[in-house]
Amino acid sequence: MNINEIYLDQPEGLSTIQTCPECSGSHIISDYACGTLVCATCGLVISDNYVLDDQPEWRAFSKEERNKKSRIGDPLSPLKIDYGLGTTIDKRNQDGYGNLLSPRRAHRINRLRWLHDRNHRSVTRNLSKALAELKRLASQLGLPMSVRSEAAIIYRKALRKRLIRGRSIDGMVAASLYLVSRSHGLPRTLREIAAASRLDKKEIARCYRVICNELNLKLPPTDATSMVPRLANDLGLSTAVQRRAIQILKDAERLKLCIGKNPMSLAAATLYIAAIEFGERRTQQEVAETAQTTEVTLRNRYKEIKRELNL
Repeated sequence: MNINEIYLDQPEGLSTIQTCPECSGSHIISDYACGTLVCATCGLVISDNYVLDDQPEWRAFSKEERNKKSRIGDPLSPLKIDYGLGTTIDKRNQDGYGNLLSPRRAHRINRLRWLHDRNHRSVTRNLSKALAELKRLASQLGLPMSVRSEAAIIYRKALRKRLIRGRSIDGMVAASLYLVSRSHGLPRTLREIAAASRLDKKEIARCYRVICNELNLKLPPTDATSMVPRLANDLGLSTAVQRRAIQILKDAERLKLCIGKNPMSLAAATLYIAAIEFGERRTQQEVAETAQTTEVTLRNRYKEIKRELNL
């Protein structure tokens, strides 16, 4: 509330007070805690019958705390079939007082119930399966709630544009998660997502291209540096090795050595080089298996980067 304004929901007579009757000052403060109207210039209590504070009595310091303490229900969530706002018609033919409905009114309610279920049956069944698979897949891949919510929104858009017809629901869900994880800087490879979703990598890639083309989504290429921390953690390498690997990657990008190369293989090769420099040697087989690439590819990237950067 602006401290210079008096709103019309106050007691009668106070809505016209804009200046102090004692000093004619216009700096009037509304003290909701005490229910008073005070002049900030001379300190005169203009009224002690002012409207009281209608805000919650509890305190919250973050969005999560406010949502937990709110008394108006759960916040909207795209991970729920009806966003948390859906309605259902009870199957019991009773009114609000528990009395049985008349046969004529019961017939009308049954008709409304049938129409309601018919309109929502196909969409509800599709979303029920898709959102359950999305939660399972995101949990297995270790993706945060923000990625899950945005992936659910992408899938709903694809469902509204009828892109699901003729395609696998699981494939479209996996493609949505792959797309959003890339945009959030938490990339997961197609091979990882395919292994978690038990689908063919080509099918997920095909669904991904359909979503991008039909929804006009454009994503930048996957950055190899974003894959270094996760790969280094899986290999048990130190933070110093991670920093050195990122530095080598930036030098390779400056010399345009990363064009047309698999980002995961580049991250693996630079980590392999940095680990040798810092005495935290890992075998090529260990690095290749962790990065889900072949030892031949790892050696090729390693030799190329080492030769061009004179390491």
